[in-house]
Amino acid sequence: QVQLVESGGGLVQPGGSLRLSCAASGIFSIGQMEWYRQAPGKERELVATITSDGSTYYADSVKGRFSISRDNAKKTVYLQMNTLKPEDTAVYYCNTFHLGRDYWGQGTQVTVSS
Repeated sequence: QVQLVESGGGLVQPGGSLRLSCAASGIFSIGQMEWYRQAPGKERELVATITSDGSTYYADSVKGRFSISRDNAKKTVYLQMNTLKPEDTAVYYCNTFHLGRDYWGQGTQVTVSS
């Protein structure tokens, strides 16, 4: 059974940085991986994507501030978040599509506040 476990969230001041991790288990290798986020009262939105060959995509709202990367040996994907803003406050989720099914982690809370 595929499991995704996020970590690294927390409370940070505006302008600060956090690094999120998403570790996959129950899977031989990770394919395309994505980070989503959901703020209170808002729909879940795609933040960043990294494909199997390392190509990346970012939402306009985080472009230039966030960076997604992967470690295939560790089956882990990362989201480096710099210059955080209060509007980045949300629960961040890791996602992958494997053998015809969507898998989600439990989410990790990121709060940007002074």
